[in-house]
Parts: sequence; C-alpha cells; structure tokens
Amino acid sequence: MNGPLKRIAAACLLMFGLLMANVTYLGAVKAEGLRKDPRNVRAFYARYSVDRGWITANDGKVTLAKTVDTGDSTFRFAREYPEGKPFAHVVGFFAPESSSGIEGAEGRYLDGSHPDMVVRRAVDLISGKPAKGASVDLTLNAEAQKIAYKDLANTGKRGAVVALNPKTGAILTMVSVPSYDPNPLALADKSKVNEAYRKLDKDKDKPLLNRAIDLTYAPGSTFKAVTAAAYLEDDGSRDENTMLDAPDALPLPGTNLQLRNYHGESCGGRATLLAALTISCNTPFAQMGMDLGYDKMKEQAERFGIGKPLEIPLVVQPSDIGPEEDKAALAMTSIGQRSNQMTPLQMAMVAAGIANGGTVMKPYLVNKILGPDGSEIDVTRPKELSEAVSPEVAAELTKMMINVVQSGTGNRAQVPGVTIAGKTGTAETEKNKPSHAWFIAFDADDDPQVAVAVFIEAGSAGNDATGGVIAAPIARDVMQAVLGR
Repeated sequence: MNGPLKRIAAACLLMFGLLMANVTYLGAVKAEGLRKDPRNVRAFYARYSVDRGWITANDGKVTLAKTVDTGDSTFRFAREYPEGKPFAHVVGFFAPESSSGIEGAEGRYLDGSHPDMVVRRAVDLISGKPAKGASVDLTLNAEAQKIAYKDLANTGKRGAVVALNPKTGAILTMVSVPSYDPNPLALADKSKVNEAYRKLDKDKDKPLLNRAIDLTYAPGSTFKAVTAAAYLEDDGSRDENTMLDAPDALPLPGTNLQLRNYHGESCGGRATLLAALTISCNTPFAQMGMDLGYDKMKEQAERFGIGKPLEIPLVVQPSDIGPEEDKAALAMTSIGQRSNQMTPLQMAMVAAGIANGGTVMKPYLVNKILGPDGSEIDVTRPKELSEAVSPEVAAELTKMMINVVQSGTGNRAQVPGVTIAGKTGTAETEKNKPSHAWFIAFDADDDPQVAVAVFIEAGSAGNDATGGVIAAPIARDVMQAVLGR
C-alpha cells in the first residue's frame, strides 16, 4: 500500500513542481514579452484605463500633454497635445502599442507604475479609483521654444535649435524641423494610428527624427572654438594676440591638395588668433590642429563632453571627431570637416561650457516629477559633466567670440543692450551640394543665462551663404526670448 501512495505522491509533487516552474517562467521570464505582445487585448485596453499624468513646462503653467476623461467604459482616458508641432520631438506621443520622447522615457511615472509611486498605486487599488500617474514638468521655456520653431520652420529647411542654461544644464529649447502633429498618433484606434505613422515614416524629410539629438553632422567652423580651446590650453603664454600663419592656401601633407579659406578669401598671410576666429580663417586652424596632434585634439573634445554617452533622459546620439588618420585628415577635423560629426545639442554644450567659465554641466529636460496630489516626487539637481577649459581660457575664448558678433561673421546675432558671444559655421557636405549652416552663441555679460546652437541642414543654398546669415538671426531671437528682451 505504501508503494503506490509514494508513487502517486511523487507524481503529484512532480506535476506541482512543473506547474510552479511554468507559472514562474510565464510570470518572470515571459511577462514583459506577453504584456507587449500586440495580440494582448487586455494590455491594449489597460493603456487607456490609467489617468495618465500631464507633461508641462514653465513650472506647470504651460500644458504640453494632458489626459481627458472620455466617459467611455472601453477607452476611459484619451491623450491630447495642445501645443502640437513645436514640442512634438521632446514630448513625443503615447500610441496604442508604443510611445516616444518624454512619453516613453518617463512612462512609468506618467502611468503611475514607477516604484516611487507604489503607495499611491495601492491606495487607488483599494479605493477602486482609476490609476493616476505623476506629472512631469520640463525645463523648456515655452515662449523661446515656439519662437525657435517658427523661425526655423520659416526657413523652409531641415534643422534644429537647442538652448541651454549654461549654469545648470537645463534645456530651454529643443526644436527639430520638420515636425509632426502627435495627436493622430495618440488615438485609441490602431488602424488610424498605423496609417498616420506610416505616412510620417515614408516622408522623405523624416519628420519623426529629432535632429537635435538623433543625428550628427559636420559642425564646420563652429568647431574652431574647440580647436582654439585646445591651442590655448596647450600653452599658457598664448592669448588672443598670439600671431599665427594664415596663408591663402595650406598644403595638406601626403596629398597634392591645398586647403583654402571660405570662398578663397585671404587672411593676409599672418593674423592674430582673435582675427583668425573673427573672420573664420581655415588655414591657421587647420595648421593649429596638425601641430597639436590627434591626441590633444581628442582630449580637448572629450573635455567638452564629446563622445560621452548622454541621456537627458532621451538617448542622445554620441558626437565624435572621428578616428585618427593622417595629418591631412586632422587638418580637416580641426575646422569641423572630414569625420567630425556633432549633434546640435553637443555644440550647444560647447557654447555653454565656455559661457560657464569652462565647466560643462550635464544637460537635462526634466525639471521635476509631481505626484497626483501635487507633491514633489523628484527634482533634478544640476550636475557637472566635465571641466572643459580653465576659467582663464574660457575668458579668452569669450572675448574672441564677442568680437565675432560685434565685428565679424556673426553680427546678425546682436541683441540691443546685451553682449553676445558667438561663432558661425558653414560645413561642406557632398561636392556641388549646399552646405550646412551653424551658429553657436551665448549672452556674455556678468551672469550668462542662455547658450544656443542653431543648425540648418543644407542651409546655405542660394543667398543663404553662411551660418551668420541664416542661423545667427534665429539664435538672436531665441536668446531675446529667454532673456525677456
């Protein structure tokens, strides 16, 4: 009798063990995959049963994303984006099966599933109320964001604008053009959302891309600010009055090519560092980079944050000066060409680091997280990312960049009553193709409030010859908006 009972008991234990293993596998290993499976209808309906937190700017005064109670028992809550296109790439969208931008990056706070909200979630469950998420307040200056979008869209070209608070790293504007209306992507109707998404995805101008952080581009002469920084840091006796060779044509070692200044202009054969940056001579900066060598150029770039992984919390495509090649390649790298590739955010960080006395702050988009009752769950504290240059070198660079705006290629960025420092850039792309136009700048009075980078893809076609012509006025308008001018 004991034998059969033992066999039955063993069989039961085995089946119970297999059952528990299967439950554990489904609940722990496969849970996330099953939850995201498009065939999981319960997950689809559950997305619209949460009173999702709002996304705001200007300390909660401007609503960028909100949830509306429809009263529908199937799809209780709907998502809306009142400000639309100017904020689309930052805010993102909340779709039936996916999300992007802040909607995705801060999704667990917005839907209330974050561990910081476990008590609130338990209260909602016990009370039978719909789950309610936290609100996310962004660092964006709404007025400056709208102006940046309008100005950039009016050029009719693709591009991006990024503005930072140089003292904190707070992102004040992040605009990408062309943009899109996120509202059609937030409908609780998969077929309509998929149709809207496919149309955007097939658009040759790729409006879903955030050109401020998703792509990198040759920075052109804006990178001369980094080359000048490396040159000044390398020898403390150098300053704005240091004389440089500035030939009309510079032979590139190991080739039969010669590098010339923009449009074949002359820089007089010799020039001070101040004059070379003011009129943006190519030849002295190319020679500067070759003399310094690749290692010193790469080290200086890294001190500005170039090459470092960044999440703001959106993931940022890393910038890079390119691999070590030969001297001719390094000459081109030193003037922002060749394999030198930067995001607009990265070039705004270069301007901000100089404005902040040489210290680069970690950029961030989230100001604070607020619980459903308005209490603060989390507040972002500014953090130093790196020490790019000494305060003395930052002061020298600032003086030279002020001269660029007052007497050089960046004069269209002037703001009445404010001292502006800047650097223009015109980056060549393919042969016989229009160039990219760039401008970086900051307000250079005693207490800098804003650093900005404007990038216009293939922006210098026709009469829009340089970054100083088409990009500088956009930077001016953004800075005026931030400064209340």
